[in-house]
Amino acid sequence: MTEENKKKVLVAEDDPSLSQILSSRLTRAGVEVIKAKSGEEALKVMREVRPDLILLDLILPGKYDGFEVLQKIQEDPTLGGCAIVIISNLGQESDIQRVKQLGAVEYFVKAKTSIDDLIKRIEGILATAK
Repeated sequence: MTEENKKKVLVAEDDPSLSQILSSRLTRAGVEVIKAKSGEEALKVMREVRPDLILLDLILPGKYDGFEVLQKIQEDPTLGGCAIVIISNLGQESDIQRVKQLGAVEYFVKAKTSIDDLIKRIEGILATAK
């Protein structure tokens, strides 16, 4: 895959170790990774980079949590068009339904999902992304 058609993934995760693991695994899989540690930073990066996929934690520091980031994406048509995958420790059915209504394509509970499974699912979603 050439540099210009490399898939771009935004990892919006405030846990530095998880962010680093996901980044290195995705980079090895040939994906360009951009990291954000807060909701505000994720929205800023989305406007600048236009990722193919966002890995979004729901519990983020700062002004916007993951739910609010999803809401902002819904409200701003210039931010849409990329797949959104939630990675969170929140696992209640109400949270899962809420994010799916806000446009998330997948929801993974961190404690119940291995990194290998997560990377495989991400690769599958990227393979079908425009």
